Amino acid sequence: MSNARILVVDDEPDITALVAYHLARAGYQVKTAGTGPEALATIAAEPPDLVVLDLMLPGLSGHEVLAELRRKDETRDVGVILLTARREEVDRIKGLTEGADDYLTKPFSPDELVLRVKAVLRRLHAPALAGGQLLKVGRITVDRSALTVSVDGAPVELTPIEYRLLLLLLERRGRVQSRPHLLESVWQAQPDIQTRTVDMHVKRLRTKLGDAGEIIETVRGFGYRVREPDGREKGR
Repeated sequence: MSNARILVVDDEPDITALVAYHLARAGYQVKTAGTGPEALATIAAEPPDLVVLDLMLPGLSGHEVLAELRRKDETRDVGVILLTARREEVDRIKGLTEGADDYLTKPFSPDELVLRVKAVLRRLHAPALAGGQLLKVGRITVDRSALTVSVDGAPVELTPIEYRLLLLLLERRGRVQSRPHLLESVWQAQPDIQTRTVDMHVKRLRTKLGDAGEIIETVRGFGYRVREPDGREKGR
């Protein structure tokens, strides 16, 4: 998707210019914003395919901008790469838990940023199969119309809860899903009720999926995510 629309949000003009130059050279349509409110106004006027977002912004923080994007239906699936000087693991986990697709720290390699942009766009715009009824990630295939799951073509028997849990994780692959969010979405439970229930069901789900279940990663202290089949990070 070399003609994708990218919005670069950073209050440092030198960083903005550097990122915009390399993304434009890679064939992307690039716009820029220097504050949180300006970013939201630009996105409202023309939603981009992906936002490269700094966390420390005037007006509204990057966290607030990200929360607003994920709150609205029309921007919920916009790709977001956080580009920030905050290098602590807790900041990285917080950003991914809030719905960012990737996290890159400053100083950074412009070539690496371009590669990460390509990877996120490739995942977000992967073609759906069979009119969107089939979802395939790695060796796992979910048939939404038949409510069935298979691994390498062999059927896997799941309970309704396990099916809904797997489907949500696959649909939101690459993004950390907190235990309270999973409880609300899969069990329709209040977020303060028995979050360990999630751990038990994930364990059973991994067992039923066999080796294919290794793509479900534990993000310690937060929740779970499904990594891309070729992903290199390990969270278990």
